[in-house]
Formats: sequence, C-alpha cells, structure tokens
Amino acid sequence: MLSRPRPTIAQAARVFATLSLGFAVAVASSVTAFAQGVPVIRDAEIEALVRDYARPIFRAAGLANDGIDIVLVNDSSFNAFVTGRRMFINTGALMMAETPNEIIGVIAHEAGHLAGGHQQKLRDQLERAKTMAVIATLLGAGAIVAGATTNSRGLAGAGMGVAAGGGEMAQRSILAYQRTEEITADRSAITYLNATGQSGMGMLKTFARFQTALSLSGAQIDPYRISHPMPQERIANLQVLVKQSPNVDKLDPPALQQRHDMMRVKIAVYMGGQAAAARLMQKMRGSLAAQYGDAQSTYLYGNLPAALVKTNALIKAQPKNAYFQELRGDILMKANKPGEAAEAYAKAVSLDPARSGLLPVSLGQALMAVGTPDSLKKAIIQINNGLGRDKENSEGYRYLAQAYGELGDIPGAELATAEGHFYSGNYKDAKIFAMRAQQRMKRGEPRWIRAQDIINYKSSGKI
Repeated sequence: MLSRPRPTIAQAARVFATLSLGFAVAVASSVTAFAQGVPVIRDAEIEALVRDYARPIFRAAGLANDGIDIVLVNDSSFNAFVTGRRMFINTGALMMAETPNEIIGVIAHEAGHLAGGHQQKLRDQLERAKTMAVIATLLGAGAIVAGATTNSRGLAGAGMGVAAGGGEMAQRSILAYQRTEEITADRSAITYLNATGQSGMGMLKTFARFQTALSLSGAQIDPYRISHPMPQERIANLQVLVKQSPNVDKLDPPALQQRHDMMRVKIAVYMGGQAAAARLMQKMRGSLAAQYGDAQSTYLYGNLPAALVKTNALIKAQPKNAYFQELRGDILMKANKPGEAAEAYAKAVSLDPARSGLLPVSLGQALMAVGTPDSLKKAIIQINNGLGRDKENSEGYRYLAQAYGELGDIPGAELATAEGHFYSGNYKDAKIFAMRAQQRMKRGEPRWIRAQDIINYKSSGKI
C-alpha cells in the first residue's frame, strides 16, 4: 500500500539542476545514497505499473541490462529527472497524466538522457565552464591591477567588467548546453516510442500543459537564462516527427488505461486528500478505478466494515488482482485481525506478477502481529524473502530486527538493525551495530561475515 516511510536510502545526491523533464548532476556519499531531502514513497502496485511502462522503452534505448531503478517522489508538481542510474518520477506527474502514453513519453525522454550519457557530459561541461570563469576572473584581476598601477580608472573598470562577464558567459554556456541536450533527449524519446509502436502525442500533451501553465503564470522568462527550451519551441520541434509516425493515433490498451486510472485514484486518495480524490472519482464515475478509490477512501476516512465490503466486491470483479488483496490485508490489520490479514497478504504475494519485495514484508508484519513463536519464525522468513528482492527497503530491516528480538535472537536483531542503517546511508551506526552483532556470533559463520562486510565498508563518495 502507498506509504511515506523514511527515505528508503538516505544521504542523497545534492541536485545541481532539475526542472520539469530534466536531468541532474549529483554527488552522493555512496552508490545507494540518493534520497536525503527527497520524499521517497513506496507502493508495490505503482512501482510495478511504472516498470511496465519503462521496460520496452529501456529495451529500445539499450538500457535493459543497465539496472536502472525508478524511484517515486512524493511531490505534487509534474516533474521527472535522472541521477546516476536512477530515474525519479513525481507522484504529481503520475496523477496529472491522464493516459499511460503521457508518462511513457516522460520515461522515454529521461531514458534519452541516460542513453546519451548526458550527466557525465554535463559534468565535463561544468568543469570547462568553471575553467572559463576562473580565467576570466584572473584576466579581470590583471586588468584591475594594471589600471591601479597606471592610475587608469577606465582600465580598472574594464577589468571588473571582464571578471563579471566571464561568469555570465560561463553560466550561459552551461545553460545553452543543457538546452541542446534537452532537445536531443526529446528526439531520442520519439525514436524509442516509434521503436515500441507507441504514439508521441503524450509528449506533445505534456509540453502543451507546461505552455499553458507558463501562460497563466504571466511570467516573463529570458529564454537564454533557463536550462530547458521553451515549451512552445519543444512542441514545434517535435510536432512534425510525432505526426509523421505511423503510431500517431495509437491509443493505450484499455487494460493498461484501467491500471493507470487506478494508480491516479490511489495517489489522489493517499496524497491529495478526500476532496482531490472525490473530484477525480467523479470524472471516472462508474469505473472500476472509481470503485477502487472509494474503497481506499472508506478505509482511510470511513469505517472499516464498509471498506471491507467494497474491497471484497473489487476482488470478486478481479480475483487475480494482487493489490486488491493487499488492500484487504491493510483493512484487516487496521481492524486488528492480523490472522485474516496475513491470509490476504499471502494471496497478494502469490498473485503479484512483479514479485515486489514490499508485499512479503507486509505479510511478515501481519504474522508478527499474530505473535506466536511459530508465526514469528514465519514472519522472519517472509521479511527476509522481501528483503532478498528489495535490499534497500530500510523499513523492512526494522521489522526484521523486531521479529528476531521477540524470538530472543539478539545478534540477529542487531545485524538486521545494522543492515537498516547501512541501506539508509547511516554507516557509522551500521558499523556499531554490526560490531555488537559479531560479539555474539561464531567467527566465520555467514552472518558474522556479513557483519564484517559492513564494518569494512568504505563509502566511495560516488554514485
């Protein structure tokens, strides 16, 4: 279920520049450190859908084997960016996009940045710009000194102008370079969409949305002082290519559109509140997505028996939908019926085509709440299964530590705590708990070796 935990991986990149449909240059303390200050959310259903959107695009871009992670960001703006080998997509973009094709276009654009190596190229460009600015400053300083020694105010003033102008020139050079890369990524996106038999109309709709927002804002923007081309320019550049494509009028499959609508409703309920969810459900009145949103809204804001009735109706309509079973488990957990919740979560795990690591952790939590020694042992198995699929779920290690602790396995609890700190980027505390765990373990056993790995870990300082 949609959640807003502490960032799954902390110590994130400092972002140099991100704008709608853009990319970032990042510096982080480790390969897993990317989410500090970024409100990451986790949801098995949404992650599975977005990965389904991305898979053919990544294949067309030659990125299928590059291990690109997609991260959901709890932000209401329409935005996406890449850093390292991660693609960040705002929940605002997912909720505002009315069709899968719009989000697929966003993913295709970001894939263009990744496939084109734009991040490294921008780093190189930044270094060149930095050199330009330093040289300009030195030249300006030299002119100022010369003006002072010759008592020439004009020469000194010119020196100040050279120094200031050099910084401006370097900045404009970087921005011009970024605008070029944005145009390149737009064109690459169209190539990927054509290769996968999809329309580019979603991209045009996205840029039209930006153009409308810009017009309504009344802002006067210097096109030479922004890192992206103006929306109108992007539309003009792409319109011919999009309309020449044999896929221009191709629509998303109805089943995919239904999943998209259910995702939008879920985000509206959990992130936008009752009013936003009600408005969206009104537009989808009579659809399965509207019923799904109603069941979730009833679970969050109404009464649990009614929510359960509505969710059971959803399950009857789609018996193999893993995420309806997940919602049923959430309702039963909130109703303090962990045994029944565990059964629902177990069905969700068995039905989940994406094999999300989040669902086994939810099953483990329900088994922990049952509270018997046997259920605690089963909980440990399930949580470990989930973490095996999703090692960076730092919250999962917290539940694992609790389960080990309740069974009296203190070294197991301390190692799980160390793992949680490690995948949160808190390496100091990770090493402390790993050393504590080792003191109670037999030297050379697998858990002792894993603790030693944490103790020996040195952050590379790179993504």
